[in-house]
Amino acid sequence: MIPVHLYGLPADMDPIRAISKKHNLIIVEDACQGHGATYKGTRTGNLGDAAAFSFYPTKNLGACGDAGMVTTNDEKVAEAVRALRNCGQRVKNVHELPPFNHRMDSMQAAILRVKLPHLDDWLESRRNLAGLYNQLLVDTPVVTPVEPQGYRHIYHLYVIRAQDRDGLQAMLKENGIGTAIHYPIPVHQQPFYMKNGQGQGPYPVAEKICSEILSLPMYPELTEEQVEVVASTITRALVPTA
Repeated sequence: MIPVHLYGLPADMDPIRAISKKHNLIIVEDACQGHGATYKGTRTGNLGDAAAFSFYPTKNLGACGDAGMVTTNDEKVAEAVRALRNCGQRVKNVHELPPFNHRMDSMQAAILRVKLPHLDDWLESRRNLAGLYNQLLVDTPVVTPVEPQGYRHIYHLYVIRAQDRDGLQAMLKENGIGTAIHYPIPVHQQPFYMKNGQGQGPYPVAEKICSEILSLPMYPELTEEQVEVVASTITRALVPTA
């Protein structure tokens, strides 16, 4: 089972772990957008048998190029990962496993070591900015992100939903505000799954959400004044004046 901590919000792990236990399944967390997020007091990366983190430059903790990490409390998994990342070697020049090279280069590791002590402060900034967005958009028809009780959302992305998403995005662009769509095509409509007979549907909820989602500006250095400009522009566009 591969639960995804999407946009920085942890997956609901209790029922996932219950299913895993019932059917003797392994849980590998997709924590690529979940650096520092918590579920009922436990950080992502500690909620399954193993977890994958991405350090792509746009992530909350990013290197200057491609990089990533696997975490686990299982020594056998750790040993296998160490070998798999290093050309299948447990002992130098002895290739027991498929010879892939997935080592993080030293430059990426050095950059991440410098940035890691600042991560919690950056996450707190994101959370404060998200709270301001939520406050300023409360009287608009857009749907803002939800942080359930017991979760700590770290807002890798701040994603709203709007019925006329494309129109809102175009209007924001006209006002010099950049946005993005993560992700416009649901999994079951991706060409790979369609051509392999796995893209059967419809899945109306996924299709509706993918037609409405819009990522607003979100990064630790964003100012409150900039958030206010974004929110006021959305409000002017969507809320009728008296």
